[in-house]
Amino acid sequence: MTNEQTLILIKPDGMKRGLMGEVMMAFESAKLKLVAAKVVKVEESLAKRHYAMHEGKPFYERLINFIQGKKYGENRILALIYEGEDAVKVSRAIVGATDPEKAEPWTIRGKYGRRTTDGEIENVVHASGTPMEAKNEISLWFKNDEIWKI
Repeated sequence: MTNEQTLILIKPDGMKRGLMGEVMMAFESAKLKLVAAKVVKVEESLAKRHYAMHEGKPFYERLINFIQGKKYGENRILALIYEGEDAVKVSRAIVGATDPEKAEPWTIRGKYGRRTTDGEIENVVHASGTPMEAKNEISLWFKNDEIWKI
Protein backbone atom coordinates (compact mmCIF):
# COMPACT_ATOMS: atom_id res chain seq x y z
CA MET A 1 0.00 0.00 0.00
CA THR A 2 1.24 3.46 -0.86
CA ASN A 3 0.18 6.93 0.16
CA GLU A 4 -0.77 8.82 -2.98
CA GLN A 5 -2.94 11.60 -4.35
CA THR A 6 -5.70 11.41 -6.93
CA LEU A 7 -7.75 13.92 -8.89
CA ILE A 8 -11.52 13.91 -8.71
CA LEU A 9 -13.60 16.25 -10.86
CA ILE A 10 -17.27 16.81 -10.19
CA LYS A 11 -18.45 17.41 -13.73
CA PRO A 12 -21.03 19.99 -14.85
CA ASP A 13 -23.92 17.50 -14.59
CA GLY A 14 -23.02 16.82 -10.95
CA MET A 15 -22.65 20.55 -10.26
CA LYS A 16 -25.99 21.40 -11.86
CA ARG A 17 -27.72 18.66 -9.83
CA GLY A 18 -26.10 19.82 -6.57
CA LEU A 19 -24.29 16.55 -5.87
CA MET A 20 -21.06 18.05 -4.54
CA GLY A 21 -21.70 17.12 -0.89
CA GLU A 22 -22.77 13.55 -1.63
CA VAL A 23 -19.74 12.97 -3.83
CA MET A 24 -17.29 14.42 -1.30
CA MET A 25 -18.87 12.44 1.54
CA ALA A 26 -18.19 9.18 -0.34
CA PHE A 27 -14.45 9.88 -0.43
CA GLU A 28 -14.30 11.06 3.15
CA SER A 29 -16.16 7.93 4.28
CA ALA A 30 -13.36 5.93 2.66
CA LYS A 31 -10.85 7.75 4.90
CA LEU A 32 -9.31 9.75 2.06
CA LYS A 33 -8.18 13.25 3.05
CA LEU A 34 -9.13 16.29 1.02
CA VAL A 35 -5.94 18.26 0.28
CA ALA A 36 -7.16 20.68 -2.41
CA ALA A 37 -10.46 21.98 -3.73
CA LYS A 38 -11.49 24.70 -6.12
CA VAL A 39 -14.23 25.61 -8.53
CA VAL A 40 -12.80 25.88 -12.04
CA LYS A 41 -14.22 27.46 -15.16
CA VAL A 42 -13.19 24.94 -17.80
CA GLU A 43 -11.71 26.66 -20.81
CA GLU A 44 -11.39 24.69 -24.04
CA SER A 45 -7.57 24.58 -23.81
CA LEU A 46 -7.71 22.94 -20.35
CA ALA A 47 -10.38 20.48 -21.50
CA LYS A 48 -8.21 19.49 -24.48
CA ARG A 49 -5.11 19.00 -22.33
CA HIS A 50 -7.10 16.92 -19.83
CA TYR A 51 -8.50 14.63 -22.53
CA ALA A 52 -5.43 14.66 -24.83
CA MET A 53 -5.13 10.85 -24.67
CA HIS A 54 -8.51 10.59 -26.42
CA GLU A 55 -7.76 13.01 -29.25
CA GLY A 56 -8.76 11.52 -32.59
CA LYS A 57 -11.28 9.13 -31.08
CA PRO A 58 -14.92 9.43 -32.18
CA PHE A 59 -16.08 10.60 -28.73
CA TYR A 60 -13.33 13.22 -28.19
CA GLU A 61 -15.42 16.29 -29.10
CA ARG A 62 -18.28 15.07 -26.88
CA LEU A 63 -15.84 14.80 -23.94
CA ILE A 64 -14.56 18.34 -24.54
CA ASN A 65 -18.07 19.76 -24.81
CA PHE A 66 -19.29 17.81 -21.79
CA ILE A 67 -16.52 18.86 -19.38
CA GLN A 68 -17.07 22.45 -20.51
CA GLY A 69 -20.75 22.11 -19.61
CA LYS A 70 -22.01 23.36 -22.96
CA LYS A 71 -25.12 21.20 -22.63
CA TYR A 72 -25.91 22.58 -19.18
CA GLY A 73 -25.00 26.23 -19.52
CA GLU A 74 -22.68 25.52 -16.57
CA ASN A 75 -18.98 25.43 -17.40
CA ARG A 76 -17.70 25.13 -13.88
CA ILE A 77 -16.54 21.97 -12.19
CA LEU A 78 -15.33 21.22 -8.69
CA ALA A 79 -11.73 19.98 -8.83
CA LEU A 80 -10.61 17.98 -5.80
CA ILE A 81 -7.44 16.23 -4.72
CA TYR A 82 -7.74 13.41 -2.22
CA GLU A 83 -4.81 11.75 -0.51
CA GLY A 84 -4.47 8.43 1.26
CA GLU A 85 -3.43 4.81 1.05
CA ASP A 86 -3.95 3.59 -2.53
CA ALA A 87 -6.06 6.70 -3.21
CA VAL A 88 -6.35 6.03 -6.95
CA LYS A 89 -7.55 2.44 -6.54
CA VAL A 90 -9.89 3.35 -3.67
CA SER A 91 -11.39 6.30 -5.54
CA ARG A 92 -11.94 4.26 -8.72
CA ALA A 93 -13.91 1.73 -6.65
CA ILE A 94 -16.00 4.54 -5.11
CA VAL A 95 -16.69 6.12 -8.51
CA GLY A 96 -17.69 2.92 -10.35
CA ALA A 97 -17.89 2.03 -14.02
CA THR A 98 -17.98 4.82 -16.61
CA ASP A 99 -21.40 3.68 -17.84
CA PRO A 100 -23.87 4.19 -14.97
CA GLU A 101 -25.93 1.23 -16.20
CA LYS A 102 -22.90 -1.02 -15.60
CA ALA A 103 -21.82 0.59 -12.32
CA GLU A 104 -22.49 -1.10 -8.99
CA PRO A 105 -25.54 0.54 -7.36
CA TRP A 106 -23.55 1.69 -4.30
CA THR A 107 -20.98 3.64 -6.39
CA ILE A 108 -21.29 7.35 -7.23
CA ARG A 109 -22.05 6.59 -10.86
CA GLY A 110 -24.40 3.77 -9.89
CA LYS A 111 -26.38 6.09 -7.61
CA TYR A 112 -26.28 9.36 -9.55
CA GLY A 113 -25.18 8.61 -13.12
CA ARG A 114 -27.70 8.29 -15.91
CA ARG A 115 -28.14 7.92 -19.63
CA THR A 116 -30.11 10.75 -21.19
CA THR A 117 -32.87 10.37 -23.76
CA ASP A 118 -30.37 11.26 -26.51
CA GLY A 119 -28.13 8.39 -25.36
CA GLU A 120 -25.43 10.52 -23.73
CA ILE A 121 -23.89 9.32 -20.48
CA GLU A 122 -23.94 11.70 -17.52
CA ASN A 123 -21.64 10.08 -14.98
CA VAL A 124 -21.14 12.97 -12.53
CA VAL A 125 -17.41 12.54 -11.82
CA HIS A 126 -13.99 11.96 -13.26
CA ALA A 127 -11.39 10.03 -11.28
CA SER A 128 -7.75 9.49 -12.25
CA GLY A 129 -7.15 5.97 -13.55
CA THR A 130 -3.56 5.37 -12.45
CA PRO A 131 -1.08 7.01 -10.07
CA MET A 132 0.88 8.43 -13.04
CA GLU A 133 -2.32 9.76 -14.62
CA ALA A 134 -3.21 11.33 -11.26
CA LYS A 135 0.14 13.17 -11.09
CA ASN A 136 -0.26 14.47 -14.63
CA GLU A 137 -3.88 15.53 -14.13
CA ILE A 138 -3.20 17.19 -10.78
CA SER A 139 -0.50 19.31 -12.43
CA LEU A 140 -3.01 20.44 -15.08
CA TRP A 141 -5.67 21.51 -12.59
CA PHE A 142 -3.65 22.74 -9.58
CA LYS A 143 -0.55 24.78 -8.80
CA ASN A 144 1.69 23.38 -6.05
CA ASP A 145 0.77 26.16 -3.61
CA GLU A 146 -2.92 25.25 -3.93
CA ILE A 147 -2.35 21.79 -2.42
CA TRP A 148 -2.46 21.57 1.37
CA LYS A 149 0.30 19.68 3.08
CA ILE A 150 -1.02 17.19 5.65
